[in-house]
Amino acid sequence: MTAPAVAVVGVVGTLLSALLTQRAADRGRQREQERTERLRERRIEAEERRSGYVALNTAARQYLAALTDQLHALGRDDDRRPARQRLIEARDLHRDVYAEAQMRMPEPVLGITAEVSHGLGTVYGRLRRLDDGVPRPDDSPAAAQADIDALWERLREMRRTMRADLGASGADSGH
Repeated sequence: MTAPAVAVVGVVGTLLSALLTQRAADRGRQREQERTERLRERRIEAEERRSGYVALNTAARQYLAALTDQLHALGRDDDRRPARQRLIEARDLHRDVYAEAQMRMPEPVLGITAEVSHGLGTVYGRLRRLDDGVPRPDDSPAAAQADIDALWERLREMRRTMRADLGASGADSGH
């Protein structure tokens, strides 16, 4: 009687051991799949953030370049409509890209981008008032140029902040 009981216990032990080994392997595979999925989601999120930063940086640079062109157009006697139209298009593009980026940016990046966006809007208003012939007392081409110069530096700071958020290595050349 003891021999058959020992045999049954041995068989049951062997079967349980195989079952437990299989369950442990299944759990290990499931954890690995979950880890792989989390990594994939993080990569996708990082790529979306990077793409948003590239779009925002590009739109801000184009907007600032269009502001500069508008300022230069104010000093010429030729038709200012092309510069004005480019400025309006650049402002609209920036507004759209910035609105999208606001939903994805972490607070440190959002802070500097908000400052840049506000500064761009301020210069836009100043240049439009000068162009329309209704300047405020502190509006002048020289003041607009000083604002534009300061904004180029703010754009460099914005880019450095974005790069730091993305974990970009290496020195930022400032261009």
